Amino acid sequence: MYSNKNKIKSISNNLNCQKADYPLLILVSILISLSVVFSYSLSIYTVEYYGYNEFHFFIRQVMVAVVAICIMWTFSLINPDKLVGKVGMTLFLLFFFLMALMPVLPSSMVTASGGANRWIRLPGFSLSPVEFFKIGFIYFLSWSFHRKVMDQPKKIGLKKESILLAPYFLTFFAVVFIVAFLQKDLGQVVLLGIILVILLIFANRSFKIFLVLGAGALLGLVGLILAAPHRIQRIYSWWAMVQDGILSVLPSWAEGYLRIDELPEPYQVSHSLNAMHNGSFLGQGISNGDIKVGFLSEVHTDFVLAGITEEIGLLGLMFIVAIMFSIIWRIFRISRRVKNPIYHLFTLGIALMIIIAFLINSYGISGMIPIKGIAVPLLSYGGSSMLAMSIAIGLVLSISRVVSDDEIKIKEEKV
Repeated sequence: MYSNKNKIKSISNNLNCQKADYPLLILVSILISLSVVFSYSLSIYTVEYYGYNEFHFFIRQVMVAVVAICIMWTFSLINPDKLVGKVGMTLFLLFFFLMALMPVLPSSMVTASGGANRWIRLPGFSLSPVEFFKIGFIYFLSWSFHRKVMDQPKKIGLKKESILLAPYFLTFFAVVFIVAFLQKDLGQVVLLGIILVILLIFANRSFKIFLVLGAGALLGLVGLILAAPHRIQRIYSWWAMVQDGILSVLPSWAEGYLRIDELPEPYQVSHSLNAMHNGSFLGQGISNGDIKVGFLSEVHTDFVLAGITEEIGLLGLMFIVAIMFSIIWRIFRISRRVKNPIYHLFTLGIALMIIIAFLINSYGISGMIPIKGIAVPLLSYGGSSMLAMSIAIGLVLSISRVVSDDEIKIKEEKV
């Protein structure tokens, strides 16, 4: 009897001190290492154009990669109850405040892109608050849905449900104003909107509210596009490239209404497709790509997948996609197994953030949807994106240490 009690105690202690999901850490580290390699290989034209040192981007990405892996490793050793809530809420409040503050900061403290302030300039580097805010926003939704939404019955009426969800809609509208209007970054708003809707599904909300949300989101998206001439031009440019294929399957009378003549095809997407075509199955070899030499700007950032495909081919791209989806699968697996509702929603939201960003970028560079300017998670050059993703994955690794009481009971019963 005494021996069995010791065994049960030992099993419980081992389960409560479970190691983090280190295969997830290894998979993420592989992608981070690849980003370092291609930050050197794909930035050759930018280095020459601006007169930088040959290793300008490489050194910076190495430094960020080391810090990112250290963050993930450190977080994986910490009990999530002591970490996730504090980090998540801090990211939400701090970076919401910074995003709201950016329009009034002096020009010496911000870096502009497309006529909008998107980075805060700090000694030695620039910080993009929206990258960190996304993680905080996901945690805020997970925490608040658990407290206010998940336990409410589905059939409470559309009016009551709308009132219940009104604080989240108002918060999201504030994010839309800051990110889409002030920072002119519609892609991030689309990503956060999709995450909000999917988390509401898992928070046990009714089908009616999703119809209302869908209609409102569609009208809002159209309004945001019409409010910015550059977005309208981007839609026209994208349509000029894909209209032949779409109109070929529509009735002939539709062509008179939908065909747009004398519009140039998207310059960057055309070269992106050329790069992927040049790569063929095995690629031209690392550092041997042609499109990066002045034909495709920002190939080491937003168009990194096109540059990678040209150099390591379709086979290499398939390897990267396999790693990316393995990462997503492992996070979904953690989300499914964890019993804490906040952790369940949070890990689900992080997985959605990664896969949606990856799909938006890959669909954009291949011409399937208009370009949104979202970085490829863990692959694109950029310190803010990499560090934010390392924090997100680190929190997931911390959560992966948690084992439910049900599993402990199963082990005890076996003994």
